[in-house]
Amino acid sequence: MDGAPAATPAGTPPSAPRSSIRQLAAASVGNAAEWYDWYAYSFLAVYFADRVFPKGSGNSLVPLLSTFAVFAVGFFMRPVGGLLMGSIADRRGRRAALTATILLMGGGSLLVALTPTYASAGVLAPVVLVVARLIQGLSVGGEFAASTTFLVESAGPGRRGLFSSFQYVSTTIGQLLASGIAALLAHLLTEGQMGDWGWRVPFLIGALISLVGFWIRQGAQETREPAHGTDTERPALFEALRRHPRESLLICGITAGGTLAYYTWTTYLPTYAQVNAGFDKGDALIASTLSLAFFALLQPLGGLLSDKVGRRPLLIGFALGFAILAVPLLHSITSAFLSLLLVQCAGMVLLTGYTSIAAAVNAEVFPARVRAAGIGFPYSLTVALFGGTAPYLGTWFKQSGHPGAFPWYVAGLCLVSACVYAVLPETAKRPLDR
Repeated sequence: MDGAPAATPAGTPPSAPRSSIRQLAAASVGNAAEWYDWYAYSFLAVYFADRVFPKGSGNSLVPLLSTFAVFAVGFFMRPVGGLLMGSIADRRGRRAALTATILLMGGGSLLVALTPTYASAGVLAPVVLVVARLIQGLSVGGEFAASTTFLVESAGPGRRGLFSSFQYVSTTIGQLLASGIAALLAHLLTEGQMGDWGWRVPFLIGALISLVGFWIRQGAQETREPAHGTDTERPALFEALRRHPRESLLICGITAGGTLAYYTWTTYLPTYAQVNAGFDKGDALIASTLSLAFFALLQPLGGLLSDKVGRRPLLIGFALGFAILAVPLLHSITSAFLSLLLVQCAGMVLLTGYTSIAAAVNAEVFPARVRAAGIGFPYSLTVALFGGTAPYLGTWFKQSGHPGAFPWYVAGLCLVSACVYAVLPETAKRPLDR
């Protein structure tokens, strides 16, 4: 690559100075493209559910449950992606993994756009959708591992929290694009048009965005050169788990409450409002778009604050806030537009204590040699168990006649994470292993 630094000994960063803006752009644009595709599925599920899946026993929630089950299946490919792509990042370099993830996501998005209906292809329709989600899950799992490592290693002294915040700034930009385009289409097209073909348009756009992300990432500079000798000099696939079991478990504890609260507030809440409070689909997407814009603005502030006061105060504030307020906030949602918007924005303020610094906290736990794979597998596994299942569990609680149980589930898991944060060593001022 023109302008790339010369190879350096294994385990050291490139000697050439890196442009902060260039590095942030390379990570952020690709990450936004990844998450645009991922979230478009959730926002549009209510439109294509009964086109791809057959209705069962006259229950209108059955197709939606099936669609969210596929959403969860995609999450369970994320640990595989985190391990495989994280290993590529540790063995071959961060940029190699970032290139692979963006191409996989673009292919998965195109496949979703081309998914046939159940009426035209029968069981082949949900099979195609499942395959597409498996590809996207593999990509997203690897994306977090590689881009988290890439961002934090690109940061200068005392700026890891700030750089870390751009993980969720770019993620939120992807969500904003997904929800904004979905909301625009919902208001321009009729319900029938959205169900017939309108829901496919955002996924076609996602495939194009992925190509742009791929092009931009070609200009990124490597943050840690891979080993150039034999395979024995490179980290093994399961080396992080084998040599750092405590750190792996710590990543799980750090992530559990945060991922459940995050996916509940940023992904599932519009659907939660629709099925529990009779909220209008289009209005729910608008409220989600506005709250996500507010959320993106908060992230750098949280990252900067953590560089000054440390990571633990923000993490504990987030977890205790949700443990106390999740139930009253979710129970206060009505069919009024302002109620959903206020609940979402209140949750975004609390969430910032976790999201703005999650990348930094995770990266500071592992040594550089196995950092990407070390983060990728336990993080993605925890997200699959608690974040990926949030929409399904929320809808299942409603169908089973216990909609009030889901808010207590969110509060309880956040309380568990608060206990982990209370004993977490402070890492903000420690030098990053390179």
